[in-house]
Amino acid sequence: MPLIGLVVAVVVVVAAVVVPGLTGWRVHVIAFAPLHARWDPRIGPGTLPAVLLAVVVFSFAPHAVRRLPWRALVVVAFVTTVAWFAALAFVDGTAGIGRILDTGYEYLRTARAVADRPFAATLDGYIPRIVGGPGKWPVHIAGHPPGALLFYVTLVRLGFTTGLAAGWGTLIVGATAPVAVLLSMQTLGAESAARRAAPFLVAGPAAIWSAVSADAVFAAFGAWAVFVLAVAVTRRSRRGTAAFGVVSGVLFGWCVMLSYGLPLLAVVAVAVICSRGSWRVIWWVAAGAIVVVAGFALWGFPWWEAYPVLRERYLNGVAHKRPIAYWAWGNLAAFCCSAGLIVGAVIAQVIAGVAGAGPRAGESPRLRFRSPERSVPLLLGAAGITMILLADLSGMSKAEVERIWLPFAPWVLVGTALLPNRWRRVGIGVQLVWALLLQHLLATGW
Repeated sequence: MPLIGLVVAVVVVVAAVVVPGLTGWRVHVIAFAPLHARWDPRIGPGTLPAVLLAVVVFSFAPHAVRRLPWRALVVVAFVTTVAWFAALAFVDGTAGIGRILDTGYEYLRTARAVADRPFAATLDGYIPRIVGGPGKWPVHIAGHPPGALLFYVTLVRLGFTTGLAAGWGTLIVGATAPVAVLLSMQTLGAESAARRAAPFLVAGPAAIWSAVSADAVFAAFGAWAVFVLAVAVTRRSRRGTAAFGVVSGVLFGWCVMLSYGLPLLAVVAVAVICSRGSWRVIWWVAAGAIVVVAGFALWGFPWWEAYPVLRERYLNGVAHKRPIAYWAWGNLAAFCCSAGLIVGAVIAQVIAGVAGAGPRAGESPRLRFRSPERSVPLLLGAAGITMILLADLSGMSKAEVERIWLPFAPWVLVGTALLPNRWRRVGIGVQLVWALLLQHLLATGW
């Protein structure tokens, strides 16, 4: 099954690259469909560090994930993630970190402009400025709830006022996502599975878009929300479940205020709850999330009123030029580029695992798992795949999903824990080489 999945992933990526060029099909990205990128072979200051780090990860990761104490492994995972993000970004020099956030369509310029005023004043009139008219928001601010802007306002108030400083802040926050995913798996009783998946969560092509992308920050907040939920469902006392459930709900609510696509994280939340069957926690999570969403509404941003306005703007913008006949599968090809070709093998393995966990004759219709070491990566991997499919079917993601779907990628990659040993050994090498090739051959804008 993994081989079939990998072959399908490669075919889809090749077709997504070749078909528009051969047919003249206009799919409306910069130049190199399915990625929002252009051909730009180059080397730079980060090339040698990135290659050396890739060699180190490939050579020593299999030993490290088996031998290191758990706490040491978590620390090494974070440090390696930061180094990998930075090395790839520095292929373009300091501009690889400092340029992006200072562009006109990003958050930082607006964050500097509104940093000295109360945020409630910024929310007043926020929704009308999504569509147009005087004071129309830049593209990314218009395309997201105000939590994303508030994050960068906070960075500015903390002194991260330049593109380079804010870029480093973004990079470091985004690099915590793999740590949160690993801790979630360990908390749910799947430490061995977390160790097997660790190299794929830490080092892969997603780093190209994660280093200075707000979507990587969204991924981190989502991952920590899931971790706190994992703590909640494993508490023995009702008080502990309630407390951690509310905190998790607040974080999930904050995710809703970061991106219109992040309510899909409810899928992975359900997977975590299913892993322990602790359904009473739902009420506490919902309470925490409602507090955040209602708080923003009282400030002047009712999410349910903003989303239809955003959808109107999106569908009347470049999205209506991007043919769904291409992007329905081109999106999946872009995701395979960003998360790595190994996701094809992972998806096939997860599908086979879910099918194999079905009920036998005479059993009740529920999944049948033997241990958390198998059930946790299977449930979380299936949740990741489901989120990708729902995002694709929504029609609200046409192109640029190599960046937009970063919050969903780690939950697909946890499925690498289910792959045979030989697949993981070869797979991490493929991930590293794929990342180096993409960063050195294409200008992705990130």
